[in-house]
Amino acid sequence: MKSEEFLVGLGNNDSGTREKAANDYVKFWDEQAQSLQWFKKWDKTLDWNFPFARWFVGGTINASYNALDVHQQKNPQKKAILWEGENGDTRVLTYHDLYIQVNKFSNVLKSLGVEKGDRITIYLPMIPELSISMLACARIGAIHTVVFSGFSATSLKDRIEDSKSKVVITADGGYRRGSIVKLKQVVDDAISSLDFVDNVIVVQRTNNQIKLNQKDLLWNDLMQKAKDTCEPEHLDSTHPLYILYTSGTTGKPKGVLHGTGGYLTHLHSTFQWAFDIKDSDVFFCTADIGWVTGHSYVVYGPLLHAATQVMYEGAPDYPNPARMWEIIQKYKVSIFYTTPTALRMFMRFGNSMPESHDLSTLRLLGTVGEPINPEVWRWYYTIIGKKKCPIIDTWWQTETGGIMISPLPGLETIPLKPGSATRPIPGVCTLVVDETGKEVSADTKGFLVIKNPWPGMLLTLWGDDEKYKTVYWSKFKNCYYSGDYAIKDSDGYLWLLGRADDVLKIAGHRIGTAELESGFMSHNAVAEAAVCGIPHEVKGEAIIAFVVLKEGVNQNESLQKEIVNQIRKEVGPIATPEQIYFVSKLPKTRSGKIMRRLLKTIARGEQIGDVSTLEDGAAVSEVKAAIAALKKSIHN
Repeated sequence: MKSEEFLVGLGNNDSGTREKAANDYVKFWDEQAQSLQWFKKWDKTLDWNFPFARWFVGGTINASYNALDVHQQKNPQKKAILWEGENGDTRVLTYHDLYIQVNKFSNVLKSLGVEKGDRITIYLPMIPELSISMLACARIGAIHTVVFSGFSATSLKDRIEDSKSKVVITADGGYRRGSIVKLKQVVDDAISSLDFVDNVIVVQRTNNQIKLNQKDLLWNDLMQKAKDTCEPEHLDSTHPLYILYTSGTTGKPKGVLHGTGGYLTHLHSTFQWAFDIKDSDVFFCTADIGWVTGHSYVVYGPLLHAATQVMYEGAPDYPNPARMWEIIQKYKVSIFYTTPTALRMFMRFGNSMPESHDLSTLRLLGTVGEPINPEVWRWYYTIIGKKKCPIIDTWWQTETGGIMISPLPGLETIPLKPGSATRPIPGVCTLVVDETGKEVSADTKGFLVIKNPWPGMLLTLWGDDEKYKTVYWSKFKNCYYSGDYAIKDSDGYLWLLGRADDVLKIAGHRIGTAELESGFMSHNAVAEAAVCGIPHEVKGEAIIAFVVLKEGVNQNESLQKEIVNQIRKEVGPIATPEQIYFVSKLPKTRSGKIMRRLLKTIARGEQIGDVSTLEDGAAVSEVKAAIAALKKSIHN
């Protein structure tokens, strides 16, 4: 792999941690768990009944207590959430404010008959009430299931129905790109035939006109009457904390079920190791809480450490592409954690926007969600970090609960390689294997697997133990299958290559979409790229590429040839694209994921399904128009 290295660290070098973890990973995690506040210590650190892991068995704990109560004597007035709405509204909540609000809402839920083990669906925009709702559920032992507020009524209904949620928490609306998203209306449609939903609690965020039905209750009315003290439940370590639904390639969404004690242990350790959190830091993770990054590193991880964080409601480029840099400057953010997709978008608008803002408070940068292209990594490091901030390129999944592979500035200083997530965290053993499960040699592509259980891992899939076994533990003997391709280089650094099912078969060759897209991105005129395959009589599949150029770059035949030559050079002649379509934007979900299957559907001329999670529907129209125009020019 690429030999270019950057030695950027924060002065920490605790080699003993890795040594302890390597010698006895169970004992290691036992020691890590002792950093949390337990009501009763566990009898057994790990009960490993393959493939089901139960951590800290017999111990009792509460997530809400560890996130809030433990800070009330030392740091009650420390700022917990610096919230900014898309429309410019702001709020500041201290740890004491948050504590009182969570206690009150816990009592609200109890007054509605919610008991330990009941499920509560939360369908809210990025407002503090979302964190408050989750922590209140955790306080009384209810299981929360947060549904991203961009999902349609059908998708929401599927999740409410599968979890059999007793209460739904929503808002009258939320702001997105200057418009009001009518969330209450979506909930009404979703639950119209679900008799088991007892109540809908409505936060008044936008004060738009809504219809109140018999089951509906207003958040403010309930909170005014609620007492501000609620004793936290002493919950078994293995008590379910939340269900988070993740879409599968087929069928209904999978309900990933996470526990309490093991999950909190994983987050407490990784948040410290990866982000080197200090009392003076202002942390800003751009993830929506509707995704696992928001659960782990917006809600639980930062609050366990009494961190101050920024929470932002809206689109990252609204009302202008400088919105993130404005927020960093305004709140003096020191740690910034975002996605490669967002960075590629920022790159497209050039360097003048970030360079015209004061980003000097930044000391650590991070990425999450997908592999980061080396070119994007260098831009992030040079333009945003001014060559002084370590970049933590983190790999993990909804199912893993927390970070699994990453540089760890809070633990050690190691050379960084643009595009590599570096090494697994202490206490986690990863392998790169071939189809037979045999470990491959250095610099060889294979499947990423995890050998031993770890504290943050999912308990199972909600209501489907068999599917849990089949999806994650059946492909390779005694190993968790991540579903991702990876390469381990001669230094032991891991390079993630995207989903193993995101593969094109070109003339008998299997080429990953992430590898192809990185090749396009290596051309200095390209801001973003997405590829898909279409049927080809000779090759089996042919490569179709959708390319977004940087601001000020004009498309022409010469540039197209340059890009093709770049792909041939970076990936090989077999990767020569059949067609390149230039567009100004790619279809993405509101979480920033490029909808490659949608591109494939459009390119093949097939019927488009539900696109309710799209950030901007105009992208679909543009892709269709670009394909039509190119086909017409070829025909003429």
